[in-house]
Amino acid sequence: MAQADTPVIDIRNLTKTYASGFQALKGVDLQIRRGEIFALLGPNGAGKTTLISIVCGIVNASSGTVHADGHDIVRDYRAARSLIGLVPQELSTDAFESVLATVKFSRGLFGKAPDPAYLERVLRELSLWDKKDSKIMTLSGGMKRRVLIAKALAHEPQILFLDEPTAGVDVELRHDMWQMVRRLRENGTTIILTTHYIEEAEEMADRIGVINQGELILVEDKATLMRKLGKKQLTLHLQAPLERIPEELAGYSLELAEDGHSLVYTFDVQAQETGIAPLLRRLQQHGIDFKDLHSSESSLEEIFVNLVRHGRQEARA
Repeated sequence: MAQADTPVIDIRNLTKTYASGFQALKGVDLQIRRGEIFALLGPNGAGKTTLISIVCGIVNASSGTVHADGHDIVRDYRAARSLIGLVPQELSTDAFESVLATVKFSRGLFGKAPDPAYLERVLRELSLWDKKDSKIMTLSGGMKRRVLIAKALAHEPQILFLDEPTAGVDVELRHDMWQMVRRLRENGTTIILTTHYIEEAEEMADRIGVINQGELILVEDKATLMRKLGKKQLTLHLQAPLERIPEELAGYSLELAEDGHSLVYTFDVQAQETGIAPLLRRLQQHGIDFKDLHSSESSLEEIFVNLVRHGRQEARA
């Protein structure tokens, strides 16, 4: 058993090149902290699923090492896999089995002794208990995805991978799932998720990793990432429209928007001086009055799109 201050997942120089010659992962180094929610973001084909599949023992790496709670996933694969639960993207389930039977089977695969009370608790938390005797083929897509989560939790893993867990799930089910994820984290489970719903990562994750074209561009605490790479904007709704921005205000990062009815000022949240007070004084000097103003910050989605667009150079800026 690894110590509490060591990473629960330790990935070093991981590469994967498929037989076709496609290089899916390029020297990935990543350490996941024990008990955190880590969100891995990236466009389609970036390498997210390949990375997860290697850690879970589904795909073989070309080179590099992965340790799960101190266990090498190749040399000590039984111990490593017993610690890990995976909720895959694909809805692949035993269509003719009942919900309870397939969850019991998943637990047995890992050599765990029967524990009806634990499985009942998992199914109740996923709102599946009243469906426990239903054949999986009769369930909706959202319920089938819940079954996948129940199967992944059946052997009480310490590490849970959620690969696009809410794809095709309605809003109500999505909120239920995230409540369950929070409870798991409170009980000490480490959660690693990939998602296309970036607002989920913004709400849930402790840290964010961005992967693109097989390279890990950035790993950062969510709050730090948004503080470092986010921008703030002050929008001034003008009393009278402007045809253009006066040349005397060229030194400010200003844009004229909405047919001249709004001025948008972009500023650095980390700078000692935002420049707002001098700007307002200059506007007053030029007889430019405003009737309303509001400020806004970059969302995680905007930061993500910017990172992927500008790649590693933007991440280092």
